[in-house]
Amino acid sequence: MAASAKEYTTEQIRNVAVVGHGGSGKTTLVDALCFAAGTSRRKGSVEEGHALTMTTPEELDHGISLQTTPAFAEYDGSKVNLLDTPGYLDFTGDALAAVRVADSALITVGATAGVEVGTEVVWQYCEDRGIPRMFFVSMMDKDHADFEKVFAEIKERLASNVVPVEMPIGSGEDFRGIINLFSQRAHLFKAGSPTGEYEEADIPEELKDKFEEWETEFIETVATTDEALLERYLEGETISRDEAVEAMHKGVAKGEVIPLFCGSGKLSYGTHALLKKMVELLPHPGEMPGEVGRRHGLDQEVTLEAEDSGPPAALIFKTATEPHVGELSFFKVLSGTVENGMELKNASRNASEKLNHLSIPLGKERLEVPRLHAGDIGVVAKLKNSHTNDTLSDPSRPLVVEGVRFPKPDISVAIRGVSRADDDKLGEVLSKIHEEEPTFHHEFNAELGQTICRGLGELHLNVQFERMKRKFGVS
Repeated sequence: MAASAKEYTTEQIRNVAVVGHGGSGKTTLVDALCFAAGTSRRKGSVEEGHALTMTTPEELDHGISLQTTPAFAEYDGSKVNLLDTPGYLDFTGDALAAVRVADSALITVGATAGVEVGTEVVWQYCEDRGIPRMFFVSMMDKDHADFEKVFAEIKERLASNVVPVEMPIGSGEDFRGIINLFSQRAHLFKAGSPTGEYEEADIPEELKDKFEEWETEFIETVATTDEALLERYLEGETISRDEAVEAMHKGVAKGEVIPLFCGSGKLSYGTHALLKKMVELLPHPGEMPGEVGRRHGLDQEVTLEAEDSGPPAALIFKTATEPHVGELSFFKVLSGTVENGMELKNASRNASEKLNHLSIPLGKERLEVPRLHAGDIGVVAKLKNSHTNDTLSDPSRPLVVEGVRFPKPDISVAIRGVSRADDDKLGEVLSKIHEEEPTFHHEFNAELGQTICRGLGELHLNVQFERMKRKFGVS
């Protein structure tokens, strides 16, 4: 447990699901953003097994993210909650959980691989939820990185309304900067700077024609989001940077425009510009449509706005267990404020829960806070009878909100314990695994005399069995 953390109001919060195909650089980027912002104290590495949001031995063994892990980056007085998600389809339940509680998404696309199957899948999750989006072309420092090719693919296969707000200077080994279309300045990165520091400079001579071409498209896209701006643009007036930011903020919130960024998480290149634009362009929770809750026991709908004056309500979107701590419940505050020691009601299970050690998550760490404002993401330990997809609300106004729609399993195996002792513990332990991984199901089939486990793929099942052995000593 780390020290206590600062308090952030709803307007200062951005909840961003970082999604993309497996291997598109999500975890490396989240690590780089948190380090560049100074929120985390070391620059981690996926390859070396100490990236900020790779927290379980199974993730280190497989070298990939297997669950959604929240972290945050403090930037310019705001708190950007970053939900790092698995890209492999076997663990798609966790990506869906992140998209359910996020107010926007950052979709990573590899600069060499381009749009892949997983990119299209997570794009559809975001479409279904109707949340604002940004794209980030990652790994621009890799051989054969091709920003323009990836931009064309995104435009053709996913979003015709995507628009670059940055253009790279060089690629592969020669990737050394970006041109910011808002400020019309070049950011030349300082080689070897772990936090992605850069010097501002004029646009390189050899890129001026390309810049003018892309700037025209950029300004036209911004102008079309606002009639008054469009009129001024057509009359030849200049649109200022602040006006462009404000217009794009509105356009992004409505889904009319999707900005495209680029950089390298490994080198931290492009992290400051991305953080700045997340704060400026993405909506805070109070700008999103309210959540619909049902009064428990009454056929009555209630709209919950993300504002402190509303009744306290929170949705648990993830459960994890930790040695010496027990069960951790990750939740989003949908309405009102929640305070340390507060008692809330879980209406669907008719249970009262006390919020002890109220914290905000940062990878493996938890930073204690006295209260969380509407829209923020938090974690508490040792709730007695509350699980993923449960709603916690004001005891005088018990509510239930729709949870994550997890996919149904599509592969089944029969299992038995290696020894009699393992066999005896199976039922209890499988239930605990389901708590952490709602897409993993099990039952005892009396007709066959077998325990059947179901999941989203072979890797998905194998990882759950690895967890059983490590956490509960059951083979």
